[in-house]
Amino acid sequence: MFRWPVFTAALLLVLVAAPVGAASDSKGLVVLKSQHSVAETLDRLEQALEEKGMTVFTRIDHAAGAEKAGLEMQPTQVLVFGNPKIGTPIMQCAPAAAVDFPQKALVWEDAEGQVRLAYNAPSYLVQRHKIKGCEAEVQKMTKALDNFARAATGD
Repeated sequence: MFRWPVFTAALLLVLVAAPVGAASDSKGLVVLKSQHSVAETLDRLEQALEEKGMTVFTRIDHAAGAEKAGLEMQPTQVLVFGNPKIGTPIMQCAPAAAVDFPQKALVWEDAEGQVRLAYNAPSYLVQRHKIKGCEAEVQKMTKALDNFARAATGD
């Protein structure tokens, strides 16, 4: 029987086990260290997003899901958010890009207690979906995501 919480927990363990740095890595993620807890980092991100008129759709607590499945997991949460004024033109340029929208930010605490925030690098989305003709939107998204992430992490 397939169980989503178990699958999600296992998938996240694979994702967070990969070495990460403070910039975009080979898997298309931008990863920053946070000076705050997982919950506070996401609270700060949510506040920054809402202050700029972004839509916050949901917050997913994977550690709570793992606990309900009888598993243990370091604090790990995802915030799902977006802005149709930016996302829609990108999806019009490359309809398959819709699989990566709305955007997501992952925040987790590793085994040493370091909290990190990660999100898809817009340059990775351009490469993945062969996005052409939306350079201004991608540039705006890149700058905005960087600003939001830095506001959340304290960098």
